[in-house]
Amino acid sequence: MSKSKRWDIFCKIVDNFGDIGVCWRLAKQLHVEYGMQIRLLVDDFEAAQVIIPNLNLSESHQVCDEIGITKWDDKTDFSHAAEVVIETFSCDLPSVYVAAMVQQKSKWVNLEYLSAEPWVADFHAKPSPQANGLTRYFFFPGFTEATGGLIREKNILSHHSDIRLNGKRSLKISLFCYPNAPIHDLFTALQANNHTVSVYVPASSILSQIADFFGVDSIDVGDYLSRENLHVHVLPFLSQADYDVLLRDCDLNFVRGEDSWVRAIWAGKAFIWQPYLQSENTHIKKLNAFLALFYASFSEKQVLCEAHECWSAGQLPKDVWQAYLDNFKAIETYTYQQTKKYAKQTDLAAKLVTFCNKI
Repeated sequence: MSKSKRWDIFCKIVDNFGDIGVCWRLAKQLHVEYGMQIRLLVDDFEAAQVIIPNLNLSESHQVCDEIGITKWDDKTDFSHAAEVVIETFSCDLPSVYVAAMVQQKSKWVNLEYLSAEPWVADFHAKPSPQANGLTRYFFFPGFTEATGGLIREKNILSHHSDIRLNGKRSLKISLFCYPNAPIHDLFTALQANNHTVSVYVPASSILSQIADFFGVDSIDVGDYLSRENLHVHVLPFLSQADYDVLLRDCDLNFVRGEDSWVRAIWAGKAFIWQPYLQSENTHIKKLNAFLALFYASFSEKQVLCEAHECWSAGQLPKDVWQAYLDNFKAIETYTYQQTKKYAKQTDLAAKLVTFCNKI
């Protein structure tokens, strides 16, 4: 049990749902599994409501699922700081609140973005002494025990089965990606597939590309579109719990950013990850680092890497997709083995609690 029971988590939503998705999962796990009193401070309630459906936009302070949620704006009272303060993704804490942290002698942790790059282990948990007497620690999630670990609730594999069926005559795919993904290339290949392909698309910014492919003006939640062997189902933007179920139910998951990427790993199914687009191809470096680590001992690694790289580059040649399908059974088996392997590591919340007890 933690010595520090009151935690504040600061979240600034940039332009997607990954930030709030990670913060909300972490907040709930810290409360449920470690009994923490969590206050989540969020700057954009409208964006947060997509992930937290019962969030009331008119209330600046409220409780959702036993987590305190506060609107982070110019009107917020920052005079009292928590014992542990999690600054997510270098979101810059308000100066008034930092002053309150000095009085409280708060423990200050900056939770960084997830990366598989080798340098992460060297910078994880390093202190940065501040002029005000506080020490700011940098906490890096990662894929090795030398890092901060991955977000993972207890018993996350309890819904899994070791049974993998052979001879599938249909393919179920979930599609959650950024607009620059080669959706037209993918759908063109899928419609010519030898067997039925069902694609489940949670509503997001890619619906216009899907509408263009099918030659319609627009599509909405609940719509069903088909062409040859391709069948597309448009879903609402799902809650995190429902999205987790979708990932487990599908055979192949296209995921993006950070939150859905990690959940795809825990689903134990084949997946293709699209990192968030960054300047100077920084996102490709992150992609290659992950592929090199996660698929290090996979015999058909090159086939899988090409599919990931093409998907992120915005083109998916037919031969690359076909090679991926030809090795799909091996990819399924290897991915599930990796899921079980990484589930044995200490998770992010556990490492955070242990770390904050020590500093």
